[in-house]
Amino acid sequence: MSSETVDKSCFQHRLKILVACEESQRVCIEFRNKGHEAYSCDIIECSGNHPEWHIMGDVIPLLNGDCEFETTDGIKHKIDGKWDIIIAFPPCTYLTSAGTRHYSLKCNPPEKVAARIEKRNEAEQFFLKIANADCEKIAIENPVGYMNTHWRKPNQIVHPYYFASSKNDAENYFQKRTCLWLKNLPVLDRKNNLPVPEPQYICQGKKCKGKRIGWCEGIKNTTGGQAGRAKARSKTFPGIAKAMADQWGMKGLIKDE
Repeated sequence: MSSETVDKSCFQHRLKILVACEESQRVCIEFRNKGHEAYSCDIIECSGNHPEWHIMGDVIPLLNGDCEFETTDGIKHKIDGKWDIIIAFPPCTYLTSAGTRHYSLKCNPPEKVAARIEKRNEAEQFFLKIANADCEKIAIENPVGYMNTHWRKPNQIVHPYYFASSKNDAENYFQKRTCLWLKNLPVLDRKNNLPVPEPQYICQGKKCKGKRIGWCEGIKNTTGGQAGRAKARSKTFPGIAKAMADQWGMKGLIKDE
């Protein structure tokens, strides 16, 4: 077991939780802190420093439970029956509305648009395989985009600042629309009444360039180039991760057999 502080009050309702597409392990760790059997899964190594809880590989064969797998510390595990909860963060590169311009023939040659559409279709099918998994409780996170209009509206849209401790919370006091598609899970309760963070702009002297500074400005110098920046952008905000564990992993959410 890790050195993390564990809430033993949840042990009598120890849940089996699969956190798909999560290399950061932020959600996995929060559930582990509650005493649950949570595993992160991604096609890359974890950066959360808990290889004993991380599965590196394709998540699809694991979705329906009754599976065997090996964590990246070399230990084999077996899940009997279904997962109690699946929480997924599928790649949004081809699904986010931020990439709409890439599908325009005014901006790109036909062959590039066609290739992009094919990638989007693959991303959509991956998303839906998770949504249709044989699991009683499922949560899928993604930004506003293609799935909102071509599948269904999300059950909830949250911002990181909903779960900030104060306006000085440098990790969470940001605006970033985050959609949650939920199956048999309650929407997350907001934990504060903080005002919407004031927008900031890049300025020179008394004049502003008009460019709004977003939450991701701080990761522009992230190492690893474009892939490194994409990895940094995909990390779950700590406040949201904690809220998921606090509210979905709470005692009594899953009834004893």
